[in-house]
Amino acid sequence: MNINECYQAMGADYEEVFGRLRNEKLIAKFVLKFPDDPSFSQLKNSLAEKNTKEAFRAAHTLKGVAQNLGFTPLSETAAAITEVLRTGNLPDGESMMNAVTKEYERTIAAIVQLDA
Repeated sequence: MNINECYQAMGADYEEVFGRLRNEKLIAKFVLKFPDDPSFSQLKNSLAEKNTKEAFRAAHTLKGVAQNLGFTPLSETAAAITEVLRTGNLPDGESMMNAVTKEYERTIAAIVQLDA
């Protein structure tokens, strides 16, 4: 799978990120580093511990990294949970975290298929 197909598989907009970064190899380099970013696991752990401050930080980081890389579906779900956590509250139920998890897993699944 090439980088454009990878973005299609995750429901993201490759042209948008290419318009900003203008270098396919640079984009691929950052995309391949994304699975090593700890913010998703930090978000899960912080929510399990009911630590809203750390969960907010992790969600905000995940949102920013995803947004910078053009992972729009992941960025949008992370933004939604970030805004709830910004108020110092935990999200009601598990639906928001389930949405983040679904998009995170979809993103990672596309990345592991990337031929780089």
